[in-house]
Amino acid sequence: MQDMLEFLRSEGIDERLIGEIESFRREHPATGDERRIPKPHFFYYGKEIWLKALTALLAGENLLLVGPKATGKNVLAENLSAVFARPQWDVSFYLNTDAASLIGTDTFRGGEVVLREGPITQCAKAGGFGVLDEINMAKNESLAVLHATLDFRRIIDVPGYDRISLQPATRFIATMNYGYAGTRELNEALASRFMVIQMPVITVENLKKLLLNQHPTLQEKYADQLAQLFGEIRAKCESAEISTKALDLRGLLAAVSLVENGLCLGDALELGIVNKSFDDFERQLVNDIISARIDGSAGRGEVFLS
Repeated sequence: MQDMLEFLRSEGIDERLIGEIESFRREHPATGDERRIPKPHFFYYGKEIWLKALTALLAGENLLLVGPKATGKNVLAENLSAVFARPQWDVSFYLNTDAASLIGTDTFRGGEVVLREGPITQCAKAGGFGVLDEINMAKNESLAVLHATLDFRRIIDVPGYDRISLQPATRFIATMNYGYAGTRELNEALASRFMVIQMPVITVENLKKLLLNQHPTLQEKYADQLAQLFGEIRAKCESAEISTKALDLRGLLAAVSLVENGLCLGDALELGIVNKSFDDFERQLVNDIISARIDGSAGRGEVFLS
């Protein structure tokens, strides 16, 4: 966990803010749920977004992270749970999400009917950080059960059971983007219960930092080329020349790992980026973008320091 604070310092976060995070940790130690405290595989880079997110959470607010594909919404959410040393519950939303799947439902235990707690209830009682992934995939009427949980009341009222008050450290971080099949406009009443951060696209400089952080032996010139390549693919997507299927940051990072494990760069990018497009014409366009910048025959010896 101390590594996360050192990372914040490297991002230029003010010591006063880091001191408030340390106070929060001391005031709300995680008890019994340490295994749920994430250990991030990736860091989120972007000082301005960090400042907004940390300030909002320290003020007791919930966050809604809004942005297109490959802007790091889930990475930031996981990073925030780690920074505050809070157990994390991940809730994935979909069309058939209902109150029972969020709050809980009746079940038999020891010959009697008891509440089988849902992830929202478990998170609230443990003082965790609940990550509500793709919150605009669910029907608005299903999400109405969260209104009292997310506003100043900070309660969960389960019919037939006691009212549950949220532990003071509890926060909810929702993510959403537009344009995916099944997404919808977020209800105003629900949106008003969040502080909303519009997530920017990752800059070439920050993507290069991310690549070098994940692969310290990656040659700097290749880190720069790959970051520039991703920027070019994004530009093609924004101009509607290709779809966003090839704009896959996870695929790019995985491709670099494949090269480290012995695959040539061209084949690795084919697996991680090119083949995400299932249209032959689009796949050829993406291949042309890559070929114009990257030497596909380069192997581990050229791409990584010996």
